[in-house]
Amino acid sequence: MGLGKKIYAWIDERVQLEGLVEFMGKKYVPVHRHSLWYYFGGVSLFLFLIQVVTGILLLLYYKSGEELAFESIQFIMSKVQFGWLIRSIHSWAANLFILSAMIHMFSVFFEKAYRKPREVTWITGMLMFFMALGFGFSGYLLPWNELAFFATKVGTDIAGVVPYIGKPLMTFLRSGSDVTGATLARFFGIHVAVMPGIFTVLLSLHLILVQAQGMSEPMHLENTPEKEKKKMPFFPNFLLRDLLLWLIVLNVLAILAVFFPWELGHKADPFASAPAGIKPEWYFLFMFQTLKYIPAQVFFLDGEVLGILLFGLGGLLWLLVPFWDRKSSRGEQNQAINYVGLFVILYIIVLTIVGWVA
Repeated sequence: MGLGKKIYAWIDERVQLEGLVEFMGKKYVPVHRHSLWYYFGGVSLFLFLIQVVTGILLLLYYKSGEELAFESIQFIMSKVQFGWLIRSIHSWAANLFILSAMIHMFSVFFEKAYRKPREVTWITGMLMFFMALGFGFSGYLLPWNELAFFATKVGTDIAGVVPYIGKPLMTFLRSGSDVTGATLARFFGIHVAVMPGIFTVLLSLHLILVQAQGMSEPMHLENTPEKEKKKMPFFPNFLLRDLLLWLIVLNVLAILAVFFPWELGHKADPFASAPAGIKPEWYFLFMFQTLKYIPAQVFFLDGEVLGILLFGLGGLLWLLVPFWDRKSSRGEQNQAINYVGLFVILYIIVLTIVGWVA
């Protein structure tokens, strides 16, 4: 018996690997013209794992505090061996993670994969997507540079206009009335402890549900006889393709990190005026641009309040789509849902581009 087989037998004797391998061997992935979109869930998971690993490495040297945060990042980038690369990978992976999760979300939406019995799978996925945006917002402040400081100030100001809960929410996020070192400490705790803990629970539940329910089939294949359906074994066929895509994504990430390293900028100065043309990250840009176009007063509502309420309502409706898309729940084609999804995609793309070039 070879060394590899001996190691496998030793582990199998203690943790019953054979049962897991047998379970994975019986799982199949549907093969059809939209099969490509299945891989973006795995890509999102891979990028999240990179975030965790690089985040832990950065934590070895990062110091939270108004007087220490910026300097600790400078130390990481200039003195720690490959520190600049780890930080750049962490920052680029954060953006690619949100992009990949967004693609995965829209592919699930258009395939109507949120239908019964996958409602909870959709909800856990959407909650993780919202948390991914929260990771981006909370982590943006941690370097304590100029852009991050004023972007956080603007972002928390916007949160503060929400009726009833806005002011308490803003005070909670800022840990006071203004963005200070206390805000940085709060964002640090939320970013590295609170949110990862909640996200891990949601991710575990999401993965368990996906494994238990299997990959969703497009609606037009549901009535096809089982023997006529094309399928691929999850292990090793689909898994190896998934790993190959992970390798490609890792190469893309490395190229971005090396040739377009993430800049640190200037240290935040609370007493300085905000830089001209300050903008949020690209995944918030369409909302930021929308708020610019809403009149200052719409009937009896403040324009900014109206915008926040509309985005909140839109997010809630999107989260609960399995419960109001009755046609898809009954297995009927609902073209109206496709038009809604296309409108949302075009709206995000157009407003993001306008916001970027404006």
